[in-house]
Amino acid sequence: MGRLVFLTFLFVSVTAGAQEIKLQNLRCEFRAEKPWLRWELFSSKRGVVQSAYRIEVATDSVNLINGSFVWDSKKVGSDVSIGVSFTGDGGKGYCWRVMVWDSARRDSSKWSRIEYFTTGLKDWKGAKWIGYEELADSLVMLPGSKGKTGPTRDVLPIFRREFEVRGPLRRAVAFVSGLGHFEMQLNGKKVGDHFLDPGWVAYDKKALYVGFDLTKELREGKNAIGVMLGNGFYYVPRERYHKLLTAYGYPKMIALIRLEYADGSTADIVTDGSWKAAAGPVTYSGIYGGEDYDARLEGGEGWRSAIVVKGPPVLAAQEAEPLKVMEELGVRRRIGSNVYDLGQNASGIVRIKVRGPRGSVVRITPAELLSGDSVNQKATGKPYYWEYTLKGDGVEVWEPRFTYYGFRYLQVDGNAEVVEITGLHTRNSMETAGKFRCSNALFNKTDTLIDWAIKSNMASVFTDCPHREKLGWLEEAHLMGSSMRYGYDIAALYRKIVYDMMDAQTREGLVPEIAPEFTVFGAPFRDSPEWGSSCVLVPWYLYQWYGDVETLAAAYPMMAKYLAYLDGRAKDHLLSEGLGDWYDIGPERPGVSQMTPKGVTATAIYYYDLTIVSRVARLLGKEAEAGEFERQGGLVRDAFNGKFLPWLLGGGSQAGSAMALYMGLAPERWRDSVMAGIVGDLKKRNNALTAGDIGFRYLVQVLEKEGRSDLIFDMNSRSDVPGYGYRLAKGATALTESWQAYPSVSNNHLMLGHILEWFYSGLAGLRAADSASGVPACGDPTGAGGGRAVGAGGLS
Repeated sequence: MGRLVFLTFLFVSVTAGAQEIKLQNLRCEFRAEKPWLRWELFSSKRGVVQSAYRIEVATDSVNLINGSFVWDSKKVGSDVSIGVSFTGDGGKGYCWRVMVWDSARRDSSKWSRIEYFTTGLKDWKGAKWIGYEELADSLVMLPGSKGKTGPTRDVLPIFRREFEVRGPLRRAVAFVSGLGHFEMQLNGKKVGDHFLDPGWVAYDKKALYVGFDLTKELREGKNAIGVMLGNGFYYVPRERYHKLLTAYGYPKMIALIRLEYADGSTADIVTDGSWKAAAGPVTYSGIYGGEDYDARLEGGEGWRSAIVVKGPPVLAAQEAEPLKVMEELGVRRRIGSNVYDLGQNASGIVRIKVRGPRGSVVRITPAELLSGDSVNQKATGKPYYWEYTLKGDGVEVWEPRFTYYGFRYLQVDGNAEVVEITGLHTRNSMETAGKFRCSNALFNKTDTLIDWAIKSNMASVFTDCPHREKLGWLEEAHLMGSSMRYGYDIAALYRKIVYDMMDAQTREGLVPEIAPEFTVFGAPFRDSPEWGSSCVLVPWYLYQWYGDVETLAAAYPMMAKYLAYLDGRAKDHLLSEGLGDWYDIGPERPGVSQMTPKGVTATAIYYYDLTIVSRVARLLGKEAEAGEFERQGGLVRDAFNGKFLPWLLGGGSQAGSAMALYMGLAPERWRDSVMAGIVGDLKKRNNALTAGDIGFRYLVQVLEKEGRSDLIFDMNSRSDVPGYGYRLAKGATALTESWQAYPSVSNNHLMLGHILEWFYSGLAGLRAADSASGVPACGDPTGAGGGRAVGAGGLS
């Protein structure tokens, strides 16, 4: 390749004296009916592979140690260490441990440490949805509603219920859903550290609930539960900036608090008309507009009995990890008298410490960019701001609860003294899985650039941006998922996205470009096969990466229905609708594909869907259906080549040619010619890229597979043409929506970060065989060391 690449693999191993096997990172995947148990093997020696396991489950640690089990798997001959299911009673707490045997030496590990989990709730014991008031049916505004002006500012209620704990507790758990979002307090103190609970979903179909262990927080005697609600996507008022408008209903909540006493008796506290409700201190809540808080109203205003209201038809457990404040960003510099630079574009909120007289108001306006000495929200949705009204009690500390934004700069206006201001980066709290570092400074900066875009768009879905839209544009899930999985354990959020797509699929079979579908976009922003194909690829990747055959099987009807929909849309087995290679680099400003005909990318991914679903059907024992999908795939392949092969052989485009090769469309005898076209195009442009949101990942993957990582290196080792170095040179601190880092569009966007996959797979060689399933991206590629690769060093 004209340069030497030195790679050093670093594996973390654990030495335990004579004990060769150690078990760590025990996890329970939070499935309502059948929780999945998983663990990881560590060893100081190579060649250590699990051959068997034994799991013990009990209601508490004393019973576990004493042998009073709810379930004892006994010794099970298996190398499986993920997705081991357990069926228990709903809403019940359990503890568990595991031990394993090594196939080579027949040695066994010691018992792992004891871990705890709670099963999903099946019986809500008569709990009711309660609210401060109920929205009239005539004012309900679901996605796609027309002819309505949209919802106005609403009352953001707080709820309260006192109860008594009459003796020593063995365990106490609260199950809560508050829509759009809730924050719960127990005896005046916030419960847990979650942010924007519960995750957002299609609220006309279901709502999610969250469980909290209250055992250590409750005290004998009187206790009080308080719950504060915000709007989220459940109710989007037309005041201030709004990308869309919804009004599923006014804010509401449902809860069950289960007390299990040491003497074996139980008691349930449920939401009903006995709870008290009042207007709370949050006076405005908008997922798109910001939040207003009046500290003078913290005791509640106008207390009255809560009313029983209608709620979503289904309650499901929140299985994805919650959002949390994950990092704090201090002020790097001050601009003028009232603008603060945090130095990093990130998703989040702000914490302020202020001092001033009662009734003083502080307004904080966040933004990605500046216009002179003022913040600039032109490309990210305006007006958006947070406003705090002081109660006049010394130094007051506040942070928003029910909204967030993407920002680097903060402009503070008002008549109070700012004592301190801090950025709080919020994101999904999924665990990290790997880190990349090498000796190439530009690649390290590129990794950081991409990572901040990933972190900033990990919410209840993989959002496109943390400000203007906050929507789950689906192409990112499958295209960026292949990069994100190296750095993060995305399995739980990936599963949620699968079910979001199942809820969003129309009767005709269309899977729209966003899920949940909080607004119904017009063409071409609703029906692009490159986006909708996430309904096929995300479940398939879940199976490949995490061994999740259960979700794959649940998603199969959606996949088949979507392919039937595409078949009905196709003309002579070709598709042409949609956005194509979105935001590629062409002669005009970026947007809809310029360099590649939309029929190329749409039909290519349609063919790829057919090949994947045929494999899924065969895996699920549906041989006849597998054969039919293969037959349809052959028709699509022939039609594609009949239409586009001459174009490909004539030079094609980087995106179109790469997709034809990656997806196996180009006839074998012409593959070298198509590949030569890609190389020729790059050379002609002095190794400058043109591929966009859809095509760039496949361009990188094909170049790697064909042994041309030298071109990937050259294409991404410069700052003079649009690309990663160019963005960094423009001052970007997260991925920008455009390769050109235009200030007129988002400067924190989850797309075009696909080089990250090559860092791990191409440079470090961390990848699984195509036939493998349930293989962690950053596990030992040999399967021998039992360690976890944490990076590669020494690239020059």
